[in-house]
Amino acid sequence: MKKIPTGIKSFRKLREENYYFVDKTLMIKDFLERGSEVTLITRPRRFGKTINMSMMSEFFDITKDSKEIFKGTKIMDTPYASELNQYPTIFISFADAKENKETIVKFLKNQFQLEYSRYNYIFKDMDEYEENDYRIINEGIKNNQNGTLQDIEKALIFLMID
Repeated sequence: MKKIPTGIKSFRKLREENYYFVDKTLMIKDFLERGSEVTLITRPRRFGKTINMSMMSEFFDITKDSKEIFKGTKIMDTPYASELNQYPTIFISFADAKENKETIVKFLKNQFQLEYSRYNYIFKDMDEYEENDYRIINEGIKNNQNGTLQDIEKALIFLMID
């Protein structure tokens, strides 16, 4: 029997654990056809932003194998099915970033530690200048005593560019 997905934030969990779901995978097609450099997705609370972004991350992320969780979905009947798991993807949800600025900064630093860990293989072939920047940025995101967003900004830029 299918379960009702109350509070589920992960598309993978939704599919693998047999929850009811409405197939919104054609949102990926719309996103690709729009071709925008930046897309801002705003919706009211509890409207499915996190689960939809999780779906997009599962679809694009090169570090994942998502064939099974997208099997039988509408996106797999389009030419965009060939885009499955082809791109480096950074997915950071703010859904659990709550309370005050200090707590939110710590949360984000932890998220970046996970992303840096996941993409560790791209940092293997750096020149001495990149290695120095990497070391400084890595120390910044490990230091949870510093409550500024500067380390997070540097970490995001370095991860996107490298």
